[in-house]
Amino acid sequence: MTPLNSRLRALFAPALAVLLLTACGGSDNAYTPIAVATVQIIHASPDAPAVDVRLNGASSITNLDYGQASVPLTVLAGVLNVEVLGRLPGTSRAAVIGPADLTLAAKGAYAVFAVGDVAAIEPLVVSRDTSAVASSNVRLQVVHAAPAAPAVAVYVTAPGADLATSTPVGNPAFKDILPAATVAAGDYQIRVTPANTSSPVLFDSGTVTLAGGSDLVVAALQNTGPGASPITLLAIPPTGATLRLLDQATPARVRVIHASPDAPAVQVIANDNFAAPLVPTLAFPNFTPFVEVPGAAYNLKVTPVGNNGLIAIDANVTLVAGSEYSVYAVGPLSSIGPLVLTDNRRPVATQARVRIVHASPAAGNVDLYVVAPGTSLTGATPAFTNVPFKADTGYVDLAAGSYEVSVTPTGSKTAAIGPLAITVVNGGVYTVAARDATGGGAPLSVITLDDFNM
Repeated sequence: MTPLNSRLRALFAPALAVLLLTACGGSDNAYTPIAVATVQIIHASPDAPAVDVRLNGASSITNLDYGQASVPLTVLAGVLNVEVLGRLPGTSRAAVIGPADLTLAAKGAYAVFAVGDVAAIEPLVVSRDTSAVASSNVRLQVVHAAPAAPAVAVYVTAPGADLATSTPVGNPAFKDILPAATVAAGDYQIRVTPANTSSPVLFDSGTVTLAGGSDLVVAALQNTGPGASPITLLAIPPTGATLRLLDQATPARVRVIHASPDAPAVQVIANDNFAAPLVPTLAFPNFTPFVEVPGAAYNLKVTPVGNNGLIAIDANVTLVAGSEYSVYAVGPLSSIGPLVLTDNRRPVATQARVRIVHASPAAGNVDLYVVAPGTSLTGATPAFTNVPFKADTGYVDLAAGSYEVSVTPTGSKTAAIGPLAITVVNGGVYTVAARDATGGGAPLSVITLDDFNM
């Protein structure tokens, strides 16, 4: 990401020049104050890639992903030219918004949302109240930025209040911006229902504490992770970090992959509940569907099926509500251990996302190739080099199409795995895990996960 100092230098350079010229123009060194405003960009397009943002032609924000807000940037008041560029595979960038001119008032503060699906993405500008908030109060401004969610009623009440006798702060539809409202600091419960009714509850924050002096734009974003609620909330202060609010019933999701080549079929026990295993039986090289569990700290034990006394893996993991995890049992039985990866399976409409996991204990460090079909490795450059056992590539963006994936010992052009022909589509999310043969060693192969198995 471009350092903040560099962004501000680029944005302030014209202003500084004007200031110096004005200050030197009079005998008493009087100067005319420069009119400025602040602007913050929020990525709220649920199927869009991460984006870069240009302000007045200068690269100001890079790699802003869904659900993230930039730091507030100070710019010259007046006309601000904004261009939002989608980060496509490789170095390609495509304009998804603009260039568009926004008019900013002197001393104004603005939150600019990129809203809508990729096919209809557009800017939504929220003009923030810049007056002071008393230390005993909180200012809230609600924005409906979830394109797939219906028009809703938003209730901000005392915890446990009966919605049937409560008044919503508004009934916004997608792209509606409610007027800012001031409430006393304290504990509240934020609930969302279909518009003009008090049930069913589509989102329930549980009890949240609103600290005195807070000034928050609260945006409803489309939920792209676990849980039944169609939305999550993003609380955006004029400065500082954002706060993500989940429905209180939002679970974590976890799946288990048996990648230990000489281990028998196993069961997975959560928090010593041997009577009801989280995974009753799983054989190499299979994997489970995602299982929803409450977000919490867990002790996971892996034992052979029917032998609770032989604990092959004993690991403590924390599963965060709203997140997804893949837990691989890796290594030979003599040194079997857990490999816990956090998943991010949000589909992106403009590209495929592919992750490769090194789960083959026999392979050693490897190079990974992703090339066009029929391409010889002799002159090819690996996409990743010297990848050790239990490492992964993270999610790599690929253009839709057909590819060959090969895994070689580091420095070699002889494939230990592959060429594996794959076809990926825009919006697809794919995981490939390199593995040993049953019992260990060659011939090496792969476990394919996610959209490879659709």
